Amino acid sequence: MQNRETTDVSPLRVGVDIGGTFTDISVLDASGIVAIGKVLTTHGNPADGVVSSLAQVLAAHSLDPARVEWLVHGTTLVTNALIERRGARTALLTTEGFRDVVEMGREHRYDLYDLDIEMPVPLVPRNLRIGVPERTLASGAVAVPLDEDFLVRAVQELAAAGVEAVAICFLHSHVNPEHEQRARRLVEETAPGMRVALSSDINPEVREYERFSTTLANVYVQGVVEDYLAELAAGLTRIGVQDAPMIMLSNGGVTAIEVAQRFPIRMLESGPAGGALGAIAFGREAGDADLLAFDMGGTTAKLCMIEDGRPLLAHTFEVGRSHKLKPGSGLPVRAPVIDMIEIGAGGGSIARVNSLGLITVGPDSAGSEPGPVCYGQGGTQVTVTDADLVLGLLDPASFLGGRMPLDREAAVSAVRTQIAEPLGVSVDEAAWGIHATVNANMADAARVHAIERGREVDRLPVFVSGGNGPLHGPGVAQALGSPSFLAPPAAGVLSTLGFLSAPPSIDVVRSRFAVVRPGIETTAEAAFRELEDEARALLLASGVPGAQVHCERSADMRFAGQGAEVEVPLAEGADPTAEVLEEAFRRVYTQRFGEVAPHGVGIEVLNWRVRASGPEPDQPLRFEGANGDEAGQAAASAPVPAGAAEPATTEAGTPTGAGPDASGPLIGHRSVCLGPEAGRREVPVYARLRLPEGFETQGPALIEETESTLFVPPGAHCRMGADQTVRVTFAAAAGTAGTGTAGTDTAATAAAGTSTAEEEA
Repeated sequence: MQNRETTDVSPLRVGVDIGGTFTDISVLDASGIVAIGKVLTTHGNPADGVVSSLAQVLAAHSLDPARVEWLVHGTTLVTNALIERRGARTALLTTEGFRDVVEMGREHRYDLYDLDIEMPVPLVPRNLRIGVPERTLASGAVAVPLDEDFLVRAVQELAAAGVEAVAICFLHSHVNPEHEQRARRLVEETAPGMRVALSSDINPEVREYERFSTTLANVYVQGVVEDYLAELAAGLTRIGVQDAPMIMLSNGGVTAIEVAQRFPIRMLESGPAGGALGAIAFGREAGDADLLAFDMGGTTAKLCMIEDGRPLLAHTFEVGRSHKLKPGSGLPVRAPVIDMIEIGAGGGSIARVNSLGLITVGPDSAGSEPGPVCYGQGGTQVTVTDADLVLGLLDPASFLGGRMPLDREAAVSAVRTQIAEPLGVSVDEAAWGIHATVNANMADAARVHAIERGREVDRLPVFVSGGNGPLHGPGVAQALGSPSFLAPPAAGVLSTLGFLSAPPSIDVVRSRFAVVRPGIETTAEAAFRELEDEARALLLASGVPGAQVHCERSADMRFAGQGAEVEVPLAEGADPTAEVLEEAFRRVYTQRFGEVAPHGVGIEVLNWRVRASGPEPDQPLRFEGANGDEAGQAAASAPVPAGAAEPATTEAGTPTGAGPDASGPLIGHRSVCLGPEAGRREVPVYARLRLPEGFETQGPALIEETESTLFVPPGAHCRMGADQTVRVTFAAAAGTAGTGTAGTDTAATAAAGTSTAEEEA
């Protein structure tokens, strides 16, 4: 934890993010950041961990919990519950003859040549999937009435079998939900304690497999989420926080607990969304509307494209993939999510030598329990953090502000025995091989992510965040050919700052097939009006007055005969006429696929969408006092390495205006391995919170704060901006140095054997 105490009595805003390794906390007042904290995640009781950690952070800075008026919480609870199958005993009631839809899926093999392929296992076993006599046609007309007696008997049998939750997913219920609604009433009358979810409520879209899977996932985790959020709210009340927490959603908005409990599936990727939102907020201040947001924590790394100050969104997500980069290997869930790619590359990712004599990293992680070898908590396998410590990129005495000293000797020993000796290379070469490999994995994933969306990444600045983002982001940026990268203050807890920049928002969708032709505006306007009313009601439940709600419209469109759609945003205030829809569709289609759009082929709309949001918070996301004075006071208690050297005056890494003052930004020098060619050098180390606005230096350099360390590669230029964001610009030849895969000579690469793990190839 770090920062100064404050006597200001303005209300406090708190962001809390539970990650796989660390739980991050930030506390802000009207002036900016007043306290931040990073603690190891307590997996056994996460709610208690959040409450106790927040209490410690507030107490350490003499902050009264009663001042907290806005608390936003993001978590991977839903994702973990689905992956670990820790949800309720759930049943499926569906149209007779369709109970195997969730097992047949799309009848698509995600790997044609894998004879031992593992297909996604449904959340509900076959004996708990019941076909009910009823049938609604695609037009909404009822062909077979609902057999109520059969349904009641089925529910009685399910209740006797210990079923706690049921998903009701009838054919074409997104067009006519009457049978599903009647079935819910019968279930509630027959088994009052059983949770019920309707596909027409959770995901009213075409395509049964995705709709059924989403509805099952929602009700499967609902009990877990309700219990967790209730326990969290009670715990916060116990320590003196008076207002109920708001919950981060995967679409980048926040909502009230009641809405989150109704639609827990929308929390699926709530934690990772914070990093993208933080990138948008800081990018806006820095004048960079287009960015590649890169967040690297202890367990995973996430990459997201930011265009015109907004993240790309997706409406389908897969949970529990057996192969990280193979679509179809996980359970499909349809919920609005910030479109990002996630790979198993974090500080805790395990490194090993494979059967070909190559270094591979991840996707498995040591997490927080037992953690990397250097944590001294029982971990035995070499991780990325161990390699970074060996290279000198991390200071063993000041990790987490000195509260968690690292065992460098243990890390050196582990790297030597597990990597260096099997490969016949030095310890530094082995550690560099691990470092370069994980950077290459992430750069490759970024390229694939961009290409699949018709974008280019080499022109985009990279925005780095997460506990390991500022350390590895430079290598990723160099490998991608990016011109520069940006590192915000408190990068190690940036997701929590992103939470506090997010407005209340909700996305709603409805399938209503329509052909784009004159007169479609009547159908379109009716669909949009219905969705806007629904969205406003949900935001009202989150405390947003109707007059402050802003709605954005879009439609999922395709050419006639196609089996996939693209989302087409509509300009604000535009009438949804045939001409407007076609022009917007062709523009998006060309951007995605190039000049290949056919002419003379009909255009169709499959889904209508509305995104409703409240006002954006007016919240500074920086330490108060960006001139280095107050920020320096905030870090005054940060440990300074013994024997800190005086600033040099002529060599690379010399700060502009630095002097011998012990309270200045330069706190010492450290021996750092910069790669096989450059070898080890004494690199200047600066305290991040002591850097004044306008501070400049040349790489190589290290800039430390409690939660993260920023590496400035050799030859790169670094400057502190007015918003406390550090911008690092690469020299023309920067692609041949630093921590990217370039800069590792051919001999060293062959010796260290860097390669991508099979799961991330």
